[in-house]
Amino acid sequence: MSTPLTTPSSASTKKKSLIALIGDLPALVSTLIRDEIEQIKKELTAKLVSLGIGAGLFAGAAFIGFFAFAVLIAAAILGIAVALPAWLAALIVAAVLLVIAAILVLIGIRKLKKGVPPVPEKAIESVKNDVRAIKGMGNYDR
Repeated sequence: MSTPLTTPSSASTKKKSLIALIGDLPALVSTLIRDEIEQIKKELTAKLVSLGIGAGLFAGAAFIGFFAFAVLIAAAILGIAVALPAWLAALIVAAVLLVIAAILVLIGIRKLKKGVPPVPEKAIESVKNDVRAIKGMGNYDR
């Protein structure tokens, strides 16, 4: 939502003529458009950052998952080769790595959901409100 562009001062409290108001319209519309574009940029940047963090966490989970799989294979080999202690230790390490991978996946899903879809929803709603205000429909700041 855009903010009022001018604040009334003691010298400018006089009523403006219709011609002066129409003359101010291009500058006001230009400022409004610039403000809306800036809001779109900010919203898209925030969503893309969430997407990037989520993708990075998924990559981290895949990396740790790869090593967990390697440890499970080592545990199976050690379990067959040695009776108990070595493979049991390898299974414990594998379980810890799998828990870490699961936590990273859950955090990554949460971050991806925040960034999808990468559409500036708040900015679009603000533009719709501005169009309704220009048409004289709906609620708007006076």
